Amino acid sequence: MTTLLNKVAIITGASSGIGYATAKLFASEGAKVVVGARRQAELNTLVEEIISSGGEAIAIAGDVKDESFAKAMVELAIKHYGGLGACRT
Repeated sequence: MTTLLNKVAIITGASSGIGYATAKLFASEGAKVVVGARRQAELNTLVEEIISSGGEAIAIAGDVKDESFAKAMVELAIKHYGGLGACRT
């Protein structure tokens, strides 16, 4: 399915559990995802799984409680995918 085709989403808590599953689901629906969490190794595994399934993802590690991390995630989405929501491809 491609319900989220040409959309960009930021997903926090993506190194495990609901965040991990959400990132995979969004990517399978066509979204380009920026995933964030504290554990870089788990994020790398997630990104590899999404890419190997034909999706697009990029990861950044940090603590969601830190405002600078939130800003960094948005900046990464803008730099890598052109923004949030509707993707400019």
